[in-house]
Amino acid sequence: MTVNLEHVAKQKGIRSFLISYTDLFGVQRAKLVPAAAINAMAKAGAGFAGFATWLDMTPADADLFAIPDPDSLVQLPWKPEVGWLAADLWMNGAEVAQAPRNLLKKLKAEAQAKGFQVKTGVECEFFLTTPDGLAVCDAADRQAKPCYDQSALMRQYDIIAEISDAMLALGWKPYQSDHEDANGQFEMNWEYDDTLITADRHSFFKYMAKSVAEKHGLRATFMPKPFLDLTGSGCHAHVSLWRDGKNLFESETGELGVSDLGYHFIGGIIHSADALCALFNPTVNSYKRINAPRTTSGATWAPNTVTYTGNNRTHMIRIPEAGRFELRLADAAANPYLLQAGIIAAGIDGIENKRDPGKRLDINMYTDGHLVKSAKRLPLNMLDALRALGKSATIKGSLGEFVPSYLKLKHEEWNSYCRHLTQWERDATLDC
Repeated sequence: MTVNLEHVAKQKGIRSFLISYTDLFGVQRAKLVPAAAINAMAKAGAGFAGFATWLDMTPADADLFAIPDPDSLVQLPWKPEVGWLAADLWMNGAEVAQAPRNLLKKLKAEAQAKGFQVKTGVECEFFLTTPDGLAVCDAADRQAKPCYDQSALMRQYDIIAEISDAMLALGWKPYQSDHEDANGQFEMNWEYDDTLITADRHSFFKYMAKSVAEKHGLRATFMPKPFLDLTGSGCHAHVSLWRDGKNLFESETGELGVSDLGYHFIGGIIHSADALCALFNPTVNSYKRINAPRTTSGATWAPNTVTYTGNNRTHMIRIPEAGRFELRLADAAANPYLLQAGIIAAGIDGIENKRDPGKRLDINMYTDGHLVKSAKRLPLNMLDALRALGKSATIKGSLGEFVPSYLKLKHEEWNSYCRHLTQWERDATLDC
């Protein structure tokens, strides 16, 4: 049954709708539509020029139409007269294959056809900074080990509580928020769910955090490494696999309470980890987090090798308890839809090919990782990650037409970066 969004608007007091889509670089694009026009837009879609955003299109391409998903409706907690709707992109009467939300829906449907539902939760880390982004928001937040700092957390109570209360009202079931390992850094958690629901919520969360921070005169940034001496912002994903209400990763007899199916899924992530970096660590700045030197707190909390373990945070994958694993690779800049799409693609490949994750390592990778000669290293920069994605038959096969479009735009971004002259280059080579 088609949802009458104009009727919903009257019930909820919504005057306008944001019809929103996320492009390949994770930027949210939207049109503001009066409630009186929403039913027509829900049917035909809001029109965009695709080339004007980060999509692999040209000015000669036909109109791009964003068709909103009524199930994704969120009434802006800080401006309830506006409703936000995640949208799917169409062109010339067909779904746009490169569109991140379309891609995730395709992979989700393919997994469901095999009898699998992937569920995930994400841990969103971000910095609160001054409006110009040059300093953390709180001059008193200066501890060498600021993680869980009660006073620094409470000094930002108004922002954190407003976001948390909004998630409660939206039914996301948030359960904790904390000051993270870097000065000015915070993390907020809500309950796990189906991958598409998590991706939509993740996308809206980033918009909400930025909007609420701005309202309070600050800036929320999801830049992976805004300050070189501080811990970067990750986006850890907790993953499980379900069928008919049963967690297929859980096993009473499996090592660490994880089934063979779960280990094959992990094996798939490990097999494609270097290619996944191009999606999960999508910026030049990302590689200053996963290949970072020690920070002022004493650790980066980010992986740089492709390994897994039990309850040990120095590895790329950790198994904290039975029935799930934590993927610690992605950073805060990860596109919410591509993060979930990559997890499904690699994990289902692992199951279908019964990929062996190898031996579990229980060592401290930060102090003893150099002793592990067999572990693959993660890419050192964005170019290496893009090359790995270009060579990955597994990920290219699953993600299809999306990959060449993504690689094209990301190579352009890398070339733009290479044309930038830094102060370091001047300092290091003026007198060579």
